[in-house]
Amino acid sequence: MRILLTNDDGIYAPGLAALYEELKTLGDVEVVAPAVNQSGVAHSITHLQPLIVQQAFRGKAHFGWEVDGSPADCVKLAIQELCQPEPDIVVSGINGGANAGINVLYSGTVAAAIEGAFFGVTSIAVSLTMSAQPDFEKAAKLAVQIIPQILDQDQEKGALWNLNLPESRAEWPIGVKLLPFSLKRHRETLEKRYDPRGRTYFWSGADRLFELPLEPDADVEALAEGYATVTPLHFNLNDFRKIERYKQVEWRLKRPEA
Repeated sequence: MRILLTNDDGIYAPGLAALYEELKTLGDVEVVAPAVNQSGVAHSITHLQPLIVQQAFRGKAHFGWEVDGSPADCVKLAIQELCQPEPDIVVSGINGGANAGINVLYSGTVAAAIEGAFFGVTSIAVSLTMSAQPDFEKAAKLAVQIIPQILDQDQEKGALWNLNLPESRAEWPIGVKLLPFSLKRHRETLEKRYDPRGRTYFWSGADRLFELPLEPDADVEALAEGYATVTPLHFNLNDFRKIERYKQVEWRLKRPEA
């Protein structure tokens, strides 16, 4: 099996290094990842400047390719140019921090997986809920237990999955749950500050994803309880219910007067 490994924390992130070692037990792994941290960039792409690509090494051995661009850029480049023949699966992660709830929509980790699914390649995003001492090596071993199960169950071309692991505790995870991601808006903070010249600026505050009350029967609650969560996703944003509801509407348009 040919595996493309990417992330949004950057090619030298500890989560990617740990997952690389474990994925090698499943197949041949090629790394194509951002040169620097790209957290929270969602599905942005680079088109106003060139994408600089350099080979990355571990000692004298080839490790992968670092891209001066977004996670989505990395997957585009990998599938179209750098990984031939194209990979059988795309794995994005391990992200430092849960990509659960509405964070799915902001996540560069998930966006990289979505880009893989665009190309018809089964893609899985992997994230670890952060704690004081995140254990990426343990998380990688757990992820590589779950990934083959996803592949066994879902053979649909371009399948898209989101895997989240709870924070690193000796007794966690206590199981795996298949759940949707929570749509509950979590608390966000913006701290107002002033620079030495008296100009106002704002600093985005800590993520309040796990503040109570949590939406029941959704990923954030399960992660808080110590479960790993798997969520099948799709990127079709069409609201077919409203297309059906309003298809008989006669939309009016008046020609502007000259």
